Amino acid sequence: MTTTTLTAPQRYLALWRALPRELGFHALTLPIAITGFVVTITLVSTGAGTIVTFFIGLFVFIGALYAARGFGAVELVRLEWAGRPAIERPAWTQASGGFWGWLRSLFGNGHYWLYLLHTMIINFIVSTITWSIVVTWVSTALGGVTFWFWSIVLPRADTQWHLSNWFLDLLNIGEPPLGYTAIDVIFYSIMGVVFLATLPFITRGLVMLHEVIARVTLGAFASDALRRQVGDLTASRGAAISAEGHSLRRLERDIHDGPQQRLVRLQMDLAAAERQLDSDPNKARGLINEAMAQSKDALEELRALSRGFAPPILLDRGLVAALQSAADRSPVPVKVIDELGGRSVPQEIERNAYFVASEALANVDKHAGATESTVRVWVDDELALSVAVYDNGRGGAVATPGHGLAGLEERLLGLGGTLTVESPDGGPTTILAHLPLSAST
Repeated sequence: MTTTTLTAPQRYLALWRALPRELGFHALTLPIAITGFVVTITLVSTGAGTIVTFFIGLFVFIGALYAARGFGAVELVRLEWAGRPAIERPAWTQASGGFWGWLRSLFGNGHYWLYLLHTMIINFIVSTITWSIVVTWVSTALGGVTFWFWSIVLPRADTQWHLSNWFLDLLNIGEPPLGYTAIDVIFYSIMGVVFLATLPFITRGLVMLHEVIARVTLGAFASDALRRQVGDLTASRGAAISAEGHSLRRLERDIHDGPQQRLVRLQMDLAAAERQLDSDPNKARGLINEAMAQSKDALEELRALSRGFAPPILLDRGLVAALQSAADRSPVPVKVIDELGGRSVPQEIERNAYFVASEALANVDKHAGATESTVRVWVDDELALSVAVYDNGRGGAVATPGHGLAGLEERLLGLGGTLTVESPDGGPTTILAHLPLSAST
């Protein structure tokens, strides 16, 4: 990807294009800062004055914290409106544990206190200074470049003070031939042009000052992201354990209800055939034939159960070949679209992608009433392996707890991935899985 480097004139024009928004930001800065200061200082002082009643003062002080949070949120929105990059917001999560748990989490959250400090003190002081600078700069720029016009209507007096008179006296120069008034027009015009030319730099710099202060006092802590990551990892670990337990219980149930029962029947048939072998060979032969049928059915059921695990073809020839093999075994015609482009995928990710596709194809066979299905696999821009299974069935598929799709969701959550199910009544159905490639590291 190529990047375009702007020339100095282009950067300057870009500053001018952003000037209206930045002036709008500064125009509202002082009114908002004064309002925030008045609201929070009133609530804090009232809360402190009524603290002897405890509950009244406590709730008034809580109101100050929430008011500061609101003003802080407004400041972040205003900075984005002024064209500055978005600042990550704190996670305003409240702890459980009833009223006292909520109270502890409220007063123990450092963000509330920083927002209060920003609204009640920092922003009020900084906004007063920046607003005054901008107003002075704008008025000087506009007044200077238009001085030639409105100086015509200024009253003339013998005692009138002239900037040029003061300046020329410093240089020990007498009255110029054009007179002090004409020189004043030149001085003020030059000053106005200089202030006007530098106005975009002033507004941009002062907006960036507000941005820096907001990032420090209103933005999320680095520890917030770490805490969320730990929480996500904990949830993923719990989901992985739950998915694994669910899979094991289902496998145990399927083995007990299927192959195990057939093997018990097989053992009984062989025992009966052994007893009849000498006395009634024909009956024994019939029992042996039934036992062979039972062994064949048990083998087929074991093969069906093994589809949830890594088949040899997956280990030997990769994901696409394994998906094509699963498609060939499916009673519903399945088309496999390979968009990996020969890209290598970690084996653990391939195994889980195969399991997702196999489970989805099994659902198509059992529940969808579809006449055709498609499996598409690719690596998206977010470096995640994506597997999509489409069918033209009746739709209505939902991730019911304890059933197949819910189990897939838990499995993918344990890997840091996601499962999306789109299945309106009447179809078609799309099951889309994203598995981050980093999940294998």
